[in-house]
Amino acid sequence: MTVGEFCTKFALKNWTPALDLSAPVTGGYAGDMLSWVMGKAEAGAVWMTIMSNQNVAAVALMADVACVVLTEGVEPDEALLTQANVRGIPLFTSDLSTYVLSYQLGTMLSET
Repeated sequence: MTVGEFCTKFALKNWTPALDLSAPVTGGYAGDMLSWVMGKAEAGAVWMTIMSNQNVAAVALMADVACVVLTEGVEPDEALLTQANVRGIPLFTSDLSTYVLSYQLGTMLSET
């Protein structure tokens, strides 16, 4: 599944519509401690978090995640939105909890 297919499947709001969404999604990672995400998230993962500051874009780039989803209705601040676009990090939001979105993504990936 690609980032674009993931976005469509879960009806996510796309905050970076000009970015390429063809990267493959290979897994998921749920976490809010940025230093932990840097060391633990795997390349190609969907990173689900409630963190919405500009450091999220830098961590996403370093961890080489496929995209970032702000969960639980959190919206990006202007600095994060700018950095996500500049760094090429697809950024989405969902009203689902981190737990529910993680579970649904994991279930979907295990079925493929």
